[in-house]
Amino acid sequence: MGLAKGVRLLLVSAAMAIASGCANIGSDFPDQRVQELEIGETTQQEVRNTFGEPWRVGYEDGMRTWTYGKYRYSLLGASSTKDLVIRFNKDNVVKSYSFNTTDHAQ
Repeated sequence: MGLAKGVRLLLVSAAMAIASGCANIGSDFPDQRVQELEIGETTQQEVRNTFGEPWRVGYEDGMRTWTYGKYRYSLLGASSTKDLVIRFNKDNVVKSYSFNTTDHAQ
């Protein structure tokens, strides 16, 4: 009986830890510096110097893209996300970008 009670306690504790847990994906970046990006001016190297290495890289409509993102998901509390997608032209200069966040005070 003591072993069964211990197993139940362990299972309940594990379930509580899972239910109250959160998941963090990506890495933080200085979102307050997004306004420094200048379309047609800012180079890929300047982006790297400002924001660091991108979390993801890819292509969109033939343009190289870099994505910076931090995503925090919680089962019991508020989740928060922010991401910055930068598109570069053939000369590795910012062609366009988008920034999104769940922080409505931005």
